[in-house]
Amino acid sequence: MSAELALSCRGLRKRFGDVQAVDGVDLDVRRGECFGLLGPNGAGKTTTVEILEGLQRADEGDVEILGHRWQGAGERALRERIGIQLQEAQLADKLTVTEVVRLYRSFYPRGRGVDDVIALVELGSKRDARYETLSGGQKQRLAIAVALVGEPDLLFLDEPTTGLDPAARVKLWEIVDAFRRGGGTIILTTHYMEEAARLCDGLAVLDHGKIIALGSPSELIASLGADQVIEFEVAGDEQLELGSLETLPGVEVATKRIDRYVLSAKDVTRAMPALMNELARRSLDLRTVATHQATLDDVFLSLTGRGLRDD
Repeated sequence: MSAELALSCRGLRKRFGDVQAVDGVDLDVRRGECFGLLGPNGAGKTTTVEILEGLQRADEGDVEILGHRWQGAGERALRERIGIQLQEAQLADKLTVTEVVRLYRSFYPRGRGVDDVIALVELGSKRDARYETLSGGQKQRLAIAVALVGEPDLLFLDEPTTGLDPAARVKLWEIVDAFRRGGGTIILTTHYMEEAARLCDGLAVLDHGKIIALGSPSELIASLGADQVIEFEVAGDEQLELGSLETLPGVEVATKRIDRYVLSAKDVTRAMPALMNELARRSLDLRTVATHQATLDDVFLSLTGRGLRDD
């Protein structure tokens, strides 16, 4: 593995019964990078990360982390160099914030000071509060503190902001940013497109255990070939042909999402009048219409026909 890489894997596969959770994943992550695994629930993100963390064994494939593999005498030393925040952390209810951080600090031969980590995640006012009394956002910040206390070189974050309010989500983003600015490498799983765009240098988009797109957020959005998106619904039951919508001036790609049509438009000033004329020609009335800048969710919709958070 190149010295520039913090992580490399090839041909990862993992099956649970009849479900192929991970199906041939190849990844390279550079040191100092925040790399995201983006996809809906059930896409295989968590299973992939648990294999990379050494918490599960792949059925097939090879993993190399910080120049080492999950086997042999070097496994303990490798675990001391990574930090892990699980999707659902269960810490002891009766322990205080300080006691939790001190306990996990004792597991590492090197690391940050307990007070330093508590201050970093802004839980100083809660240092004597028991875990059971913390809010959801505070519990997530404590989970990050536990992952950071060993001063890791590589940090795994699995859906770190799921269920948090916007203010708590932004606070966790700031903590992640600070770790990366300090030279750390981050592997992040998320199904929030704005989180991936905000934090990640590189992204792998997963669906059904496979990587279906790879690149930076800007590269993936540029792959649509369109800057704007038009979403609309029509009244009545008549169905529009996607092929005919793609022939409209300014339109690059047309897809359908449940009961809405989605047009990726290179020139919305041409596409919108053309759409209005087409609907008038067919004697169809608009129920709703909206435009927005193209996003990672639009990339996923273009690739799969559904949104990142569709069931």
